[in-house]
Amino acid sequence: MKKSVFALVSSVLVLGTALAGCGGTDKAQPTQGNTQTPAAAPSNSGEAKVLKMNLHSEPPTADPGLAEDSTSHAVVTALFDGLTRTDADGKAQPSAAEKIDVSPDLLTYTFHLRDAKWSNGDPVTAKDFEFAWKRALDPKTASNYAYQLYYIKNGEKANKGQAKLDDVGVKALDDKTLEVKLENPTPFFLELTAFPTYYPVDKAVVEKDPKWAAEAKTIVGNGPFKMDDWQHKSKLVISKNDNYWDKDTVKLDKIEFSMVEDENTELSMFDNGELDWAGAPLSSLPTDAIPALKQSGKMTTQPIAGTYWYKFNTEKPPFNNVKVRKAFAYAINRQAVIDNILQAGQLPAMGAVPLSMGMPNKDGYFKDNDTATAKQLLDEGLKELGMTKLPPITLSFNTSEGHKKIAEAIQDQWKKALGVDVKLENKEWKVYIEDLHQGNFQIGRMGWLGDFNDPINFLELFKDKKGGNNDTRWENPQFKDLLNKSALEKDPAKRKDILAQAEKIFMDEMPVAPIYFYTNSWVKNDKVKGVVVDGLGHVDFKWATKE
Repeated sequence: MKKSVFALVSSVLVLGTALAGCGGTDKAQPTQGNTQTPAAAPSNSGEAKVLKMNLHSEPPTADPGLAEDSTSHAVVTALFDGLTRTDADGKAQPSAAEKIDVSPDLLTYTFHLRDAKWSNGDPVTAKDFEFAWKRALDPKTASNYAYQLYYIKNGEKANKGQAKLDDVGVKALDDKTLEVKLENPTPFFLELTAFPTYYPVDKAVVEKDPKWAAEAKTIVGNGPFKMDDWQHKSKLVISKNDNYWDKDTVKLDKIEFSMVEDENTELSMFDNGELDWAGAPLSSLPTDAIPALKQSGKMTTQPIAGTYWYKFNTEKPPFNNVKVRKAFAYAINRQAVIDNILQAGQLPAMGAVPLSMGMPNKDGYFKDNDTATAKQLLDEGLKELGMTKLPPITLSFNTSEGHKKIAEAIQDQWKKALGVDVKLENKEWKVYIEDLHQGNFQIGRMGWLGDFNDPINFLELFKDKKGGNNDTRWENPQFKDLLNKSALEKDPAKRKDILAQAEKIFMDEMPVAPIYFYTNSWVKNDKVKGVVVDGLGHVDFKWATKE
């Protein structure tokens, strides 16, 4: 999913929260009708319903084609609407499309669009969807989430310059009919169409102004809300979009987002009534406050399909050596981090794919806190590199009290277990992501929340060395071949076995060190109802209200 500022989407993208994503169903069947939604409380007064939240940090973008983190995805999900939208159970339901036909071979989807308008009054057409998807696939757009569109016929080839965009299997048959042809049957495709990279954009607006998504006055969406104000790094305000096709479902008049990076300040603002919500999925709670909040009964905690890990830059010494990578991974005491810092029911991650996705190897691929093996591997790795000692090592993370405490704990663990001095480096979120993408790091914190409920979502990140979110620069031909085979396997059990083989290769080579599987924890005003936080950690305000 999206990366999370905390999990780090992409997913949408918390110490407990990706890139920002969508989740839920395994079925690709013809569907029609209305979305199934949580019941919203009726308005009992003439007062405006204003929800006050904290984004923790500046959203890097409000462009669905470029959004790759949970902060951006939360904003984009509020401003835009896909062909489908996930409900409170994480299941994809028709949204911008009112009827969906699927061919018997599951290779052709025909979406029949409902009458809808953009926030500026323009009609939403099938051509807007076709334009948006091809724009995200266009190499010139440089979308790090373009690979989510590889399920479409010729999507990958077009993105890699091996086919024309006109060859991509998406076509507007008329203003209200979109035909999509897939490379292979994709049981989770209707979950993908609920994901931001599959959202439409207003073709006329985008072609007129390349910077359309950077300011409130030029952002045009088709979702439940529209943007009123964006004071960068300070405040973002959205309000109910009266042009939205399902506007009667939307009960909130406005959502006011502050951008406060300090979790203690955020919690104080909540205690003072300046915020209606503190913590996940858009921020995190101060780790020191969690025991008291848990004991008070005020804190909500829910497990989500997400993995917090440290990425290694496998192109630069010493982490171009697999034994050195394993040494650093094995020397982490994950349970101590959970018990002493996180304290919210997280589980040690001994693999890359969350346990909730039902992969065969539930016991993991290595032991937690295996310092003896770690020391041996480090010695062997250094000999293979022709080194007698490690060069200076830097661990990077984005600004967050929680990330800092985790980094300090693991820094101490590495010192005691391996005798390694590690420098800690803290950066603002937008700068941090860019540095990771550019390879300007040695070890970098990141988290991944599932975009949809399938193990492939955690493995395909690392399929290609130059893939949009594969900052490790690791690539393995056998791993890639297994992922390709999984796309062709129709038997669910056999497919999962293939993906398990791929995960084993991944963990044998350790381009990332998994640390823990996420939970989301937050406190909220009891008057706030209907905010959907699904099992993948994605948040949707469409059905929210404030009594």
